[in-house]
Amino acid sequence: MPKRVALICGISGQDGAYLAELLLKKGYEIFGTSRDVQGSAFGNLATLAIKDQIHFLSMVPEDFRSVLVTLRTSNPDEIYFLAGQSSVGLSFEQPAETMQSITLGTLNILEGCRMMDKNIHQYYAGSGECFGGANGAPANESTPFYPVSPYAVAKSSAYWLVNNYREAYGIFACTGILFNHESPLRPERFVTKKIVRAVKRIANGSPERLNLGRLDISRDWGWAPEYVEAMWLILQQDVPEDYVIATGTTISLEEFVSTAFEQADLDWKDYVTQDPTLFRPTDLLVGRADSSKALERMGWKATTQGIEVVKKMYQSLK
Repeated sequence: MPKRVALICGISGQDGAYLAELLLKKGYEIFGTSRDVQGSAFGNLATLAIKDQIHFLSMVPEDFRSVLVTLRTSNPDEIYFLAGQSSVGLSFEQPAETMQSITLGTLNILEGCRMMDKNIHQYYAGSGECFGGANGAPANESTPFYPVSPYAVAKSSAYWLVNNYREAYGIFACTGILFNHESPLRPERFVTKKIVRAVKRIANGSPERLNLGRLDISRDWGWAPEYVEAMWLILQQDVPEDYVIATGTTISLEEFVSTAFEQADLDWKDYVTQDPTLFRPTDLLVGRADSSKALERMGWKATTQGIEVVKKMYQSLK
């Protein structure tokens, strides 16, 4: 049997790298995209020691010709669209780029696949941010969206595009509505990595203080290597459907900070300053999730939850 071919758009990010590692172990041939392959270091792939096993292609998701050339060159069996501006906070500063890279990028992949002569299984990276606070209730696949950031608006729009193309053209396209998931591969612009790195430096003698925005927000934080397995499982199902992927456990950012400092035997209150300039214009207070459908249909369940995620992130630092 010939190898199955996967195209991972946004392979240089946290999820793209872990997904590539997983699919290589399953025997896939992998093409990975970046806006500029020649100018990309692909540090996460190098960290996982898999960079030399990937075929790289330059692709700009907002450019339909670029997308179509990439599809024809790779001729994939599966596509994982993980590209696009990925920071909620940054989306307030770059709303147009966020909307275009996520929504238009999704549309171009869908339209390009519609023009291919094979039924490509397509995965789209949704987000638990789409639900807003859901009035504090655990969000599942039936929960209405209430996005409170440009990032969440873009992800919600992409979700409906996927649904529309699935119903209109019968293509195998699915959205994984993933809640927060972390790992050592997170860049430091994400608050979770910012926290654990600062704690490590302080533990090693740095006199700095850790400046943070709101500490009363709560999120469902999972472990990224487990979440990419859910992505793969979604495309192995007989029927294309959307799935909420989360741990089912929610902790506050204050608990996250406290746990990180506990790893260094320090009291977080002695080192943290709350900085109002870091508050977002709007922010959901509580993110809760119900991923029981993923367990029932795919047998997937998160094994690493909130507090353990913090510990594993801290322990991964040199």
